[in-house]
Amino acid sequence: MAAETAARLTVGEVMPNFTYDTPFATALTLSDTVQKTSKTALLFLRYYGCTLCQYDIHQLTENYHQITDVGGQVIVVLQSDPAGLAQELQPDTFPFSILCDPKAALYERFGIQPAASMAKMADAGTMLKIAKATAAGYKHGAYEGNELQLPACFVVDKERKILYAHYGKSAGDIPDARTLASLLK
Repeated sequence: MAAETAARLTVGEVMPNFTYDTPFATALTLSDTVQKTSKTALLFLRYYGCTLCQYDIHQLTENYHQITDVGGQVIVVLQSDPAGLAQELQPDTFPFSILCDPKAALYERFGIQPAASMAKMADAGTMLKIAKATAAGYKHGAYEGNELQLPACFVVDKERKILYAHYGKSAGDIPDARTLASLLK
């Protein structure tokens, strides 16, 4: 994954192909992965130790049937080290793939910027999500990646044409499983 800087991706353009690693596989390509279903969502979060990310991943896992019911798939992109995650997870821990981008090369390449400050990354919705995550028992794990990283979500078809592009305005600004399912129909 080359660390090329690019402008934000927009609906209608083709997402560049790239090679990636998961905790359990190496040298996978986006062009091959998108062939598995008619539409694929790429959900860019921060890293696995992030309390909010753990909560979002759990919510997606619990509701993933909504994604598969419409014939879609999700790839969660994290700024986490694949070897570290392989020690924490099993290959079947999640019903979706975790793409590991510890150097944040894809975030930079696709114009997914960090917030200007901690204060600017948390809105009321993010604070509510953090409260729910804390109440559910999620605790911050290892610090990896950029603490100020904002999320993003893209939906692509089999040709990698971008059908939906969303750059988060706060740390919690990502579509939930129900919204993803409607985008993947």
